[in-house]
Amino acid sequence: MTFDGFETLAIHAGQEADGATGAVVVPIYQTSTYAQDGVGGLRGGYEYSRTANPTRTALEECLAALEGGVRGLAFASGMAAEDTLLRTVLGPGDHVIIPGDAYGGTFRLFAKVLERWGVTWEAVPQSDADAVRRAVRPETALVWTETPTNPLLNITDIEALAEIAHDVGALLVVDNTFASPYLQRPLSLGADVVVHSTTKYLGGHSDVVGGALVVADPELGQRLAFHQNTMGAVAGPFDAWLTLRGAKTLGVRMDRHCANAERVVEELAGHPAVASVLYPGLADHPGHKTAERQMRAFGGMVSFRLRGGEEAALRVCERTRVFTLGESLGGVESLIEHPGRMTHASTAGSPLEVPADLVRLSVGIESADDLVADLRAALED
Repeated sequence: MTFDGFETLAIHAGQEADGATGAVVVPIYQTSTYAQDGVGGLRGGYEYSRTANPTRTALEECLAALEGGVRGLAFASGMAAEDTLLRTVLGPGDHVIIPGDAYGGTFRLFAKVLERWGVTWEAVPQSDADAVRRAVRPETALVWTETPTNPLLNITDIEALAEIAHDVGALLVVDNTFASPYLQRPLSLGADVVVHSTTKYLGGHSDVVGGALVVADPELGQRLAFHQNTMGAVAGPFDAWLTLRGAKTLGVRMDRHCANAERVVEELAGHPAVASVLYPGLADHPGHKTAERQMRAFGGMVSFRLRGGEEAALRVCERTRVFTLGESLGGVESLIEHPGRMTHASTAGSPLEVPADLVRLSVGIESADDLVADLRAALED
């Protein structure tokens, strides 16, 4: 009998009881090398922990199961995962379409690193599928999307973008960090590769940095595994173990993140100091219908703009007490930040520059009443 419920996979996929001891939790194989039974006689296929490690293997198998892919690969950070993917599938002369409000680190990788390598890119508002289609060129090799986007929480239609990309022989890559596989499974909608910063919701406790790729095609998985080993930015065994531990509770945590976010959005939407709330769960959000179709729920990320401009946004960020002022997201604790001066500072002066009056929240799993009261006090004149 096979089991495919999400919560069951999160707890059991790749995580059989240890054969030697019966331990129900995957051990931390804190080793660099492995004894061989004669030259080339590998025990279980392990020779050196950059190439493969049993703890990392367990995480990779679990991630593949959660995303419905054929292979998962774990990296030292989300950016290491992105870099390995892009250097595997792109070459000089290739063209990439990215979101008009892409994550600052992704923008920096394209604009400051890959551009020097001969890769060209174009930022397009991808909530408009026709705009993406118009941006496609003969040399377009990859369409990169985030949905919801960071930090403006725009929504893209994954199925529509997959069709556009595949019509010209390009790959569709979806950064699924904000949604997590619990809320959204891009591979089932036609994407070729899913990217995660496992630092965020998958790890879930702000105590580990990591990244992952999950693919739909075995051959691409083999190519990526070769580059993962060759380039070497792999997840260490303890980091893999922490991420695997976090993934076990992803479903129940996401339920609470989403419920709390809805309470926060309700408070912000009715507040006189708030000019607008950006959240795909709102009926008037331009991507609401698409999000409703391709997501289980609308997530724990909320952004909003202040009527008082940048000064008001900075003041709110400095005045919260339950929401911690800090970068990153997806942990059990609530965070608040000013994207223009923090996570997206690298986009200043570019087409991807974010509004100065924008505040981004990562809504945690604390008491919703306390979160609402904290924001209410921070928004007071």
